[in-house]
Amino acid sequence: MSKPLILVTNDDGMFAPGIKALVSVASEFGEVVVIAPDSPQSGQGHAITLTSPIRLNKVDVFEGIDAYECSGTPVDCVKLAKSVILKDRKVDLCVSGINHGSNASINIIYSGTMSAAMEASLEGIPSIGFSYLDYSFEADFSGPRHFARQIIDYALNKKLGDAQLLNVNIPALPLADIKGIKVCKQAEGTWTEDFVESKDPRGESYYWMTGEFILESKETDTDIWALNNGYVSVVPSMHDLTHHTALASVKGLENSN
Repeated sequence: MSKPLILVTNDDGMFAPGIKALVSVASEFGEVVVIAPDSPQSGQGHAITLTSPIRLNKVDVFEGIDAYECSGTPVDCVKLAKSVILKDRKVDLCVSGINHGSNASINIIYSGTMSAAMEASLEGIPSIGFSYLDYSFEADFSGPRHFARQIIDYALNKKLGDAQLLNVNIPALPLADIKGIKVCKQAEGTWTEDFVESKDPRGESYYWMTGEFILESKETDTDIWALNNGYVSVVPSMHDLTHHTALASVKGLENSN
């Protein structure tokens, strides 16, 4: 029986510690092909490149593994994987990350990590985005490796069923202190944003965006609760942005002429 084909991507670039950890785990399960941005692409969301050419360069980063740097966005990486590098091949799983920082709650909307995984799932590929709540370049990835191994094994061998896109967030704790996995829902939350104004040498204004996350959910079945209480959060996500319970509220528009 042939090995599963696993596509690995991210939004932090080819040399981020997180993708090295994820490649090492994915390689235990099958044939791995890596396509990642050639520079950090955090916060790109589902952006695609339309107004400039996209370049792909094969690089020798992971021993025995085909890897390509892409000049575009994380979503571009997946599109090129599907249409160029892995054309006419069945990809069994796409894993994205391991991101430095949280993609829980509303952060999924902005996340390049999760948008890459979402793009793969739109192509019919079961997909998982992994994020680790530790921003340090020297972060210990033993915990993320452990849970990535467990979740990838489940996805390949027990299958995900209707859950074709998982958003996995791992708390910044030693492995021994992580209590386990919680399958949960996305917490309601918002960002309050502020822009710090400065002046460049020519006296022109420029701005740095700052902000604070405001948690609105109080329930104990959300990803934020799980992370705050020492669990790995796993949220089955989807592409349908319809607010189904609000359909009845605007049904009257059909008779408003």
